Amino acid sequence: MEVLKLSAEYKDYRIDLLGNTLWKDLAEKYDSPFINEFYFVSVDKLYEAPLKTLQLGWLLFKNNYELVLQPAYTRTFITDGLAALAAAKHTIGFVSDTEGINLRYKNKTDKFYTTQLLLPADIYFEFERTKFFFESVLNSSIELNSTSIPINTITKNGIVIFPGAGNLKRGWEKEKLVSLIILIKQHTQQNIYIAGSSSEIELGEYLAASLPPDSINNLIGKSTLPVVVELIAKSNLVIANESSAIHIAVATKTKSVCILGGGHFGRFAPYPLSFNNAPVFVYEKMECYNCNWICIFKTTPEQSYPCISNVSFEKVWDATLSLLLKNSAQAV
Repeated sequence: MEVLKLSAEYKDYRIDLLGNTLWKDLAEKYDSPFINEFYFVSVDKLYEAPLKTLQLGWLLFKNNYELVLQPAYTRTFITDGLAALAAAKHTIGFVSDTEGINLRYKNKTDKFYTTQLLLPADIYFEFERTKFFFESVLNSSIELNSTSIPINTITKNGIVIFPGAGNLKRGWEKEKLVSLIILIKQHTQQNIYIAGSSSEIELGEYLAASLPPDSINNLIGKSTLPVVVELIAKSNLVIANESSAIHIAVATKTKSVCILGGGHFGRFAPYPLSFNNAPVFVYEKMECYNCNWICIFKTTPEQSYPCISNVSFEKVWDATLSLLLKNSAQAV
């Protein structure tokens, strides 16, 4: 939003943001200087609430927008619908794929856009996709080569582990996490925190019960997103599955280890080697990578996908130990 607001073309525009309630607190804290009005929705719930969707559409329509920007490459029926209901003079989005929307519906919602940007074949990493979108809108290059969250200078200390992944099957096995924490405790005196959303409380309780008393500080379900950002920013090391925690670590210049599966391999992770403060990614490449998390293997509801469970404990430990030693050397 800052790029738009500070641009020569849109600096005098009123800019509103329609976003997901999942990152409401974060947007309000860091984007408020650039946004006139925030609108937050739980997108999935709108599919079952047509009246609420129409009410939101009417609210957007009354604002009489000149331009609607839909920068998400993977469009959905709801996001396309809201873009249309805003009824702006110009609506810009990507040509998109059909991962988030049925082709039959996409053929219809394509008509909602006055301009559809065709993504070059060599741009796949999500950061570069978003950068391409706004460079196209602004018709100028953007001198931005990394993500960043503005934080005050913080003395880094402690290790924070995010055991969840938004989906149980996309997370590394909890038994391996217990063993990892035990080894970490043997190699450092730093405090260890576990964090995550309220949907992962049971997982946090399992880890706490499986470890000696006071081994970890369990913050799962107890922190807002801005507090989690501060926790990551002041930590020496983050260990997580592929999740927002890894991207926050990059933006706050915190070293991190990411246990990575293959569902969207290359799109959100791994990061390009040129990226500042790129995480250490640990994965086991399989022929079925880039399945969009539509797994071809049969697993029980409690089992991780094979591309996650195949990631060995030894590889994760080697990556973790390397960063622990590097942090210790820098502290001396």
